[in-house]
Amino acid sequence: MNLASKDISEDFPNSGKIYLNNASVSLMPLQSIEAMKDFLIFYNSIGPDSIDSEPFVTEKLRNTRKIIAKIINCKPEEVVLTQSTTDGINMVANGLSFKQNSNLIIRGFSNEHHANFYPWLRLQNKTKIKNLSIDKNGFFDFDELKSFLDNNTKLVAISHALYNTGSILPVEKIGNMIENNTSFFIDSAQTVGCIGNFDVTKFKCNFMSFNGSKWLCGPMGTGLFYCNKKSQELLEPMTIGGESAMIYNNTNLAFKDIPDKFQTGFRNYVGMVGLESSVNYLLKFGMENIRKKNLYLSTLLREELSKIKNIILYGSEIPEERTSIVSFNLDGHDPQTIVEKLEKQNIVLAVREILEKKIVRASPHFFNSESEILQVIDAIKNL
Repeated sequence: MNLASKDISEDFPNSGKIYLNNASVSLMPLQSIEAMKDFLIFYNSIGPDSIDSEPFVTEKLRNTRKIIAKIINCKPEEVVLTQSTTDGINMVANGLSFKQNSNLIIRGFSNEHHANFYPWLRLQNKTKIKNLSIDKNGFFDFDELKSFLDNNTKLVAISHALYNTGSILPVEKIGNMIENNTSFFIDSAQTVGCIGNFDVTKFKCNFMSFNGSKWLCGPMGTGLFYCNKKSQELLEPMTIGGESAMIYNNTNLAFKDIPDKFQTGFRNYVGMVGLESSVNYLLKFGMENIRKKNLYLSTLLREELSKIKNIILYGSEIPEERTSIVSFNLDGHDPQTIVEKLEKQNIVLAVREILEKKIVRASPHFFNSESEILQVIDAIKNL
């Protein structure tokens, strides 16, 4: 059987709802929920702070790092375990040192997700912020980026894909433009787990942040921060503790090597166990198969929506330029009202925004089915 067309809905919790809000928080496979339950039972039975617990937990976290490193193609020690995408963004925003006359480059200002905008905006008293102009789909002009880059550019911070239109930005091309004296940060919350095989080395970025609870189908409270090993000295850790530093000559402190350097007091063991199980599930299905199915479902949804009178679609018409996010409005209908009416019919979508305009966002994932998409279309037609 072609895995890309396989129906796997029974592997996920289902109360009869059609869940199309995976760009926010995805469903978890049942096997991951069981893995978390099994971990908690065993962890407590051996004693959470016993001699036996430390190697047990260490192995679990090591396994999570290994599988995340596999899925993004990096060294396991370059994977820092966090609570969210936002954690990683703030590690960079608060950890970099900005000299006088330095600048950083971002894209789209309020067209960005708050998590990849507010931390940079907060730095406006420390450094000049250059904002790339965007078109209706969120893309920018590379000539403008080239003109913005100079010897004082400390950082370029870009989302890999946009949370509102689903546009996939050409981060590999961006990485090739940036010189060695400028750091490159990528917010990949909307790409890891949904756009197929992933290779962070091709992007030539110093840092990247994403989470486990969106397209990787892990639990809430799981985040991942990629720090290129050669780039760890560029960041001052936000916090310090016994896990991240050591003392010598009685009063002098030294930071440990990554990932410990940035991981003070991490305790979400059970979350990482669930995430590892989920990523194993994704890998078994196949990352390219996930991309094929997501593209099929989102293209079907766009095509059927386009047949509805007064529908306004957002995002690129080219499937390869977007994730499975499908954003739209129905002329004469309030987006929030649409979402509320659909949820009463057990269909879960979301309200988001493109600049000041409120939109309805659907984001199918590989456990959704063609029949679910068609049911959603019927429901929208009857609004």
